[in-house]
Amino acid sequence: MPASQTPYTVVVLPAYQAERTIGLTVADLPQGSADHVLVVDDASRDATVAVARGLGLDVRTRSRNGGYGANQKTCYQEALRLGATVVVLLHPDYQYDPKSVPLLVAPIVAGEADMTFGSRFAQGADPRRGGMPSYRYFGNRLTTLVENRILGTRFSEMHSGMRAYSRLVLESLPLQSYSDDFLFDTQLLVGAHERGFRIREVAIPTRYTAESSSIGIGRSLTYVTLSIRVCWQARRAR
Repeated sequence: MPASQTPYTVVVLPAYQAERTIGLTVADLPQGSADHVLVVDDASRDATVAVARGLGLDVRTRSRNGGYGANQKTCYQEALRLGATVVVLLHPDYQYDPKSVPLLVAPIVAGEADMTFGSRFAQGADPRRGGMPSYRYFGNRLTTLVENRILGTRFSEMHSGMRAYSRLVLESLPLQSYSDDFLFDTQLLVGAHERGFRIREVAIPTRYTAESSSIGIGRSLTYVTLSIRVCWQARRAR
């Protein structure tokens, strides 16, 4: 981030059916870690919107459920309109530890990174101890290994949903052309890497609960296949 730019951090929560966990998530955000907290609800059928508004949060609602990627597009669009210089993606299902937000923001504010993401595998950590299902653990390890080989990178994890971006990254990438589904995360990470943005991993703890969002094995296999394809397409386009 340019030294002349005053930091303004917006934490975005792409919410869907999160009435039971959004309060826990927001309560664990360290004081002073965000200048603004923005909730974008993707047409939840439960009381997510009411709970979020009851907490005094800034809430935007989508008229129909568009998917995880579509929700993020709205999150980033609205965060930039608010004047964000740093945008943090935090899931409101309490799967990722909100206490890690300052660790993601610091390298961007210091001008040492353009994008950061929380890695549950960094420094040799085993996320299964935090409740990660074995099929997700091995799937993540194998997919990340393959994608690293294709891209020439050395990330310990490429499928974390806890991330932070500088304003420049979000304004430079063609976000609207990306998937409205879970593939959005891969496209954004690969797009940032291919454009030469500085990406840094930050070690974070793993925490899986009954409310933690996830996709089934069938959709996971589709996601893995498409993610690897995104990496191949990026390599061929060099």
